[in-house]
Amino acid sequence: MCGRYQRRSDKQKIAEAFHLGNVDGLALDFPPDYNAAPQSTQPVMVWDEATGTRTLHMMFWRFLPPYVTDPKKFRLDTINARGESLMDSNVWRDAFLHSRCLVPVDSFIEWKRLDAKTKLPWVFAMKDDQPFALAGVWRHWRSGKEHKDTFAIVTTEPNELLVAKTGHDRMPLIIQRQDYQRWLEPTTEEQPPIDLVRPFDSDKMKAWRVDRRVNNVRNNEPSLCEPLTEEDFTDKPTKKPKAEPKVDDSGQNRFSGLSVVR
Repeated sequence: MCGRYQRRSDKQKIAEAFHLGNVDGLALDFPPDYNAAPQSTQPVMVWDEATGTRTLHMMFWRFLPPYVTDPKKFRLDTINARGESLMDSNVWRDAFLHSRCLVPVDSFIEWKRLDAKTKLPWVFAMKDDQPFALAGVWRHWRSGKEHKDTFAIVTTEPNELLVAKTGHDRMPLIIQRQDYQRWLEPTTEEQPPIDLVRPFDSDKMKAWRVDRRVNNVRNNEPSLCEPLTEEDFTDKPTKKPKAEPKVDDSGQNRFSGLSVVR
């Protein structure tokens, strides 16, 4: 899955990298996000058929299907959409055919799990340090007076780099630059871009460990993008120190708070 990413680029850099139209006319503005998390509002690129240009919309990161009346009561996890199921799922099919989008990022985060309580965050980015695009699907959700644009990030099988660093079985779908337009423009059922659902080339990517502070969505500052130094780098789970046995005046060990099994 993809549950966290980083966007350091400002609006101008995103506009240049993804050839957005009329960037000066975009009223929206947004600061960098070093720990973008689900259920936050993020800039997402869509195709504007009326103007024939790519543009940015602010969207809520959790796809809401049309039958949802109360998001708080909706229990399905829809921050990600499995690429292999896009054409077969009633949740995703219509959005995949008619409302695809691209999520501009500078890096994304996946975790290597050591045990039930220990996750080590790895950051993945392009070797040329340029922003890139994650594939998404979106829809405008409305219920009563409440409405908003919502999106999900499409996932696919992992590439060799991600497997080597995390052992994870999914990764976000990265769209190559030459395929941006094909992904963005609506298609017919006979010609969906399902062939673009494939792992990205590992040779064009790099990865590094970052501080575990990124695990907490409340933390959001530039230092979360910085690689760990060698002395900080460890793959050992965090272990609590063992309690020292208490010794009474007679020199015998005694343990407080233990139940005796009889």
